[in-house]
Amino acid sequence: MELDTLVLSRMQFAANMSFHILFPTINIALGWMLVFFRVRTIRAHGTPAAQHWEAAYYFWTKVFALTFALGVVSGITMSFQFGTNWPGYMERAGNIAGPLLGYEVLTAFFLEATFLGIMLFGRDRVSERTHLIASLMVAGGTTLSAFWILALNSWMQTPTGYEIVEGRFHVLSWWDVIFNPSFPYRLAHKLLASTLTVSFLIAGLSAWQLLRNTANAGTRKALRTGVIVAAIAIPVQIFMGDQHGLNTLEHQPAKIAAIEGLWHTEKGASLTLFGIPNEKEGRTDYALRIPKGASLILAHDADAELKGLDQFADAHPPVAPVFWSFRVMVGMGMLMLAVSWWAAWTLLRRRRQAGPEASEPRALLWTLAAMTFSGWFATLAGWYVTEIGRQPFIIYGLVRTAQVVADHPAPLVAGTLIAWMLLYVVLLGSYVTVLKYMAEHPAQPTPEGPLKVTTRATPRAQGA
Repeated sequence: MELDTLVLSRMQFAANMSFHILFPTINIALGWMLVFFRVRTIRAHGTPAAQHWEAAYYFWTKVFALTFALGVVSGITMSFQFGTNWPGYMERAGNIAGPLLGYEVLTAFFLEATFLGIMLFGRDRVSERTHLIASLMVAGGTTLSAFWILALNSWMQTPTGYEIVEGRFHVLSWWDVIFNPSFPYRLAHKLLASTLTVSFLIAGLSAWQLLRNTANAGTRKALRTGVIVAAIAIPVQIFMGDQHGLNTLEHQPAKIAAIEGLWHTEKGASLTLFGIPNEKEGRTDYALRIPKGASLILAHDADAELKGLDQFADAHPPVAPVFWSFRVMVGMGMLMLAVSWWAAWTLLRRRRQAGPEASEPRALLWTLAAMTFSGWFATLAGWYVTEIGRQPFIIYGLVRTAQVVADHPAPLVAGTLIAWMLLYVVLLGSYVTVLKYMAEHPAQPTPEGPLKVTTRATPRAQGA
């Protein structure tokens, strides 16, 4: 692969999006988790449990604020790149992309930025009702943000509701643009992906606090919430992924062919579990296959005919990155299913046997801690399947990516790519470091006054 301006520009945008997508993926579902914590605090008013839920609420509100800040910064950079690296895209599709991005800012970002301050600093300053409303506004803002961004991305995958006049896209029906054929599936899939990402983040960071003896009053409640939500959400996500796959087979069969490594059209196509795609020779080497498995899963008919890559000439994506990204996503999903069900069964059994404050097995805590950022891996792999699988088009079937890239010198793009990559490594390392510090210095609720920060007890302090 030649590192020309097109490839380098794609790599730069992919790097920016890979970094950016990590943070909205957390905030979308974390906002609703905070609403749940707030409701439980109100319902337990006057009991010790109220302080426990409040401790969980304020700790994770600070995590939300930190994540929101990095999401905003990286999102602004992404918007700039539309103009600097992809001016042809905005020139052709700006009539559709511009308003949708604008709606995201007006209806989502303003809600989050306005009401987050009440969540952070409103304790003992506003009523419980106002605090709950603020939490609902922030959670609604994160969901609206996902709604508008996914509406645009889905339209690029399955464009409808437009006409092309002198090479530019114009809207015929905003309803058809927004609610295009793939949008409902992508929105549901993303919301569930966010739910799983947040569930494992909460369970993992809470497990780390218990292992490090820095748990506050709400840590165990947060841990159990994360585990139970993950255990419920993962089977729903598997079902939703199947529905999304059927939709993709209908509208983007070339992507499905790349995912499955189907080089030739065939009936009763085998499902390739593992293998090494050999695009030069048009085959998958060392393949481990299940006969008729692909037709059965994708078309729900073991004898169904699936189109192969040979049907699409040069209008199909590169096979290897799509093939492997899909298997990473599915593999991580299966691991999440196993861990969440094991954790839920263990916690519920111990709760019945020893009560609400039963201690957790250290093996379980270490496993959950190791899975803290597992949602990120699954999210990135799924995003690569979606975006690389759309290639060579930026607007599927209509506009090729090579037609809209800016004519910058390749060395200039390479230099900025390296600079961005270094910055993202530093920022991501800083984010994880701050999360670790926050987990090891949580705030404890007191009957009166603000939350007080605690530090991990030393062996001498524990002995005293």
